[in-house]
Amino acid sequence: MKTVYDFTVKDRKGNGVSLREYSNEVLLIVNTATKCGFTPQYEELEKLYEKYHNQGFEVLDFPCNQFGQQAPGTDESIHEFCKLNYGTEFPRFKKIKVNGEDADPLYKWLTGSKGFAGWDMTHPIAPILDEILSKADPDYKDKADIKWNFTKFLINKRGMVVARFEPTEKIENIEKEIEKLLAE
Repeated sequence: MKTVYDFTVKDRKGNGVSLREYSNEVLLIVNTATKCGFTPQYEELEKLYEKYHNQGFEVLDFPCNQFGQQAPGTDESIHEFCKLNYGTEFPRFKKIKVNGEDADPLYKWLTGSKGFAGWDMTHPIAPILDEILSKADPDYKDKADIKWNFTKFLINKRGMVVARFEPTEKIENIEKEIEKLLAE
């Protein structure tokens, strides 16, 4: 059975990074964008990172330009934007595709492990996304692909996907699950 440790990804400079480097850590893998309504989540992600990093927690940031072209620019300009505007310190990787035939193999595995988790319809952006995606594909909820920026996958210390959180999920709910995994 595959684990996250079976994958090698590229850092923002194009160098290969084996995810085995993160063995025995709790990971939150996120596809991000710098020009999205969810972009302020960088601040919440950085707070989680600062709070739990010394306990064996990592946020792995994968910029993606597939949703509304909301991650324009180079890998370096995206990194500088995140550092300057949100003070992020967690690892950021090369921009990737998360859906389609040319999706990064890591994301093919992630979406194959956990399908769409559903929107928190109390979030103000959720009804808008639901309407847009329903018009494009009435059956979109039945498909495992990534629906939008800031979808998060939670990985346990054994390298297995244990949860998927859509971008509308409250950070407090994600934090509770991180705490449980760190306590294991």
